[in-house]
Amino acid sequence: MSPVEIRRDGKIAILTMDRPDRHNAFNEDMWMSLGKATDDLLAAMPRAIVITGAGARAFCAGFDVNPDNPQVAALVGAVQKHDPKPVEGLIRLIRTTVDRFTGLPVPVIAAVNGMAYGGGAELASRCDMRVADPAAVFCFSEVRLGLIPDWGGGVALARLIGTGRAADMILSARKVDAAEAHAMGLADRVSAPGKCLDEACALAHEIARNGPASVRAALAVIRASRELPMGKALDFESEQAIALIAGGECIHGITALLSKKEPEFPDVE
Repeated sequence: MSPVEIRRDGKIAILTMDRPDRHNAFNEDMWMSLGKATDDLLAAMPRAIVITGAGARAFCAGFDVNPDNPQVAALVGAVQKHDPKPVEGLIRLIRTTVDRFTGLPVPVIAAVNGMAYGGGAELASRCDMRVADPAAVFCFSEVRLGLIPDWGGGVALARLIGTGRAADMILSARKVDAAEAHAMGLADRVSAPGKCLDEACALAHEIARNGPASVRAALAVIRASRELPMGKALDFESEQAIALIAGGECIHGITALLSKKEPEFPDVE
């Protein structure tokens, strides 16, 4: 069984990080499996993606630091020799894998069903939306280990909740429950107890009913707005709108509206 499983449900895909005995922490097999899962999604793109953790306790505990993880042994040797090359290789693997997954052209929703520590909190922060169980706990724990966030989550967190709140979380390594995460904008929704995955999937299905080209274009604008200056972001929004309208997907939506029917949008090729 793959440590990252894909299940398709209609027009959405659900990814499960499946190492519950290690709180779904990542080792080399999981990195390879997430990379393959991304390839599989690219080959048959759903309209929305949900990622969650197996079991009731953890979304993801980040990097597996147990001594039986061969990647840890390689890092220990690099630290002892003060050799940055093996470290650079691992961080590039992590960044490339996470960048590819969270950069897929459809919405990626994290169903945070339990603890999200270290890289797990980073992975959640890099998704487009987060639905948290009331028992979920977010903790950017890296500095407590003498490390810093390196899955791209430190940057993502600062852009999500602001630099002050990000500094509060990252530099203290304190635990933040679902209610506080929601109040600060880290969690977009808090589910009913035990219903995190169900509610994340319901959101994904709701998105999947809309025009797929429209969703992709709007998502591209939202993502670009985090990086572009206001004027360029507005120009990019206009460019996306022009291309979308010219592409004709709106014909299906407007026709359905005038006919008082549910629209049936074709998939994006």
